[in-house]
Amino acid sequence: MNRFVLRSVKQCLVYGQRYYGSGGGLVYGSSVVGRSVHLSGQRNGVMFGGFEWRRMMSSAPASMEKAPSEKKEQEKEETKGKDIVASSYWGISRPTITREDGTVWPWNCFMPWETYKADVSIDLKKHHVPKNFLDNLAYRTVKLLRIPVDLFFQRRYGCHAMMLETVAAVPGMVGGMLLHLKSLRKFQQSGGWIKALLEEAENERMHLMTIVELVKPKWYERLLVLAVQGVFFNGFFVLYLSSPKLAHRFVGYLEEEAVFSYTEYLESIESGETENVPAPAIAIDYWRLPKDARLKDVITVIRADEAHHRDINHFASDIQFQGKELREAPAPIGYH
Repeated sequence: MNRFVLRSVKQCLVYGQRYYGSGGGLVYGSSVVGRSVHLSGQRNGVMFGGFEWRRMMSSAPASMEKAPSEKKEQEKEETKGKDIVASSYWGISRPTITREDGTVWPWNCFMPWETYKADVSIDLKKHHVPKNFLDNLAYRTVKLLRIPVDLFFQRRYGCHAMMLETVAAVPGMVGGMLLHLKSLRKFQQSGGWIKALLEEAENERMHLMTIVELVKPKWYERLLVLAVQGVFFNGFFVLYLSSPKLAHRFVGYLEEEAVFSYTEYLESIESGETENVPAPAIAIDYWRLPKDARLKDVITVIRADEAHHRDINHFASDIQFQGKELREAPAPIGYH
């Protein structure tokens, strides 16, 4: 009988089963994690009491618990010395993309079909003359904000351009996001304006990625970017919610100043004040520039983009000043 009891207790402890018996007053229970097994009873004057055992691991057999760790060690040995690739469990993989000359496309942030040749035939003197209170408010605010920026950066045009692009990439994202939410709320199309504004934001971000390759910002300039972006994003978000036509007019005037700033940058390159260094590889591929393109070529296409953003935002503001919604006018998608 004692052998039977010992064998049963062993099975309970190892396999985590539950047993309930009445022979000889024997009672013992299963082991869940952290639960004790208590035996009490008497057989031939031998008392079994006060025996307690706590399972600190799962109730699975020890051999099964060691299997995952052993399997991982085996996998490490098998992959040692081999290239580690991402798991294809989800079926996600990017096909091999090549340029026209057969070389592998090196960028993951944009694809060849997203590149373009910039239209540099722009009107540098184009300006929206303020016609009402909101126009004047937007115009005066932009002029006021330019004063501290000019004082801080002075003639460091590269650093000035870097700060400008961190701000200029915000309005398109905010406007596109709010139009997206409006479209969902009202169950109506946006007329393509969501895509147009997000394209603008992405284009401005690519300007920044290019400028950063040319200018290595210092720690205090990075700190300034964090502060300015935090304030500007929240301020523009509230502005667009309260008056989209004022928000677009403000961006239109902001882009006018960007055109003026990049014109000064070009003049400094032409005068020799700023070195006309080779263009970054990312700029050559994004704007389809010649392989021997220089900084002057990069600033020229960026200025053209800013002029197009100027026109788009003034156009959007004009639509709303006429009492219409943006969706009533086709959006200039792909107009860089």
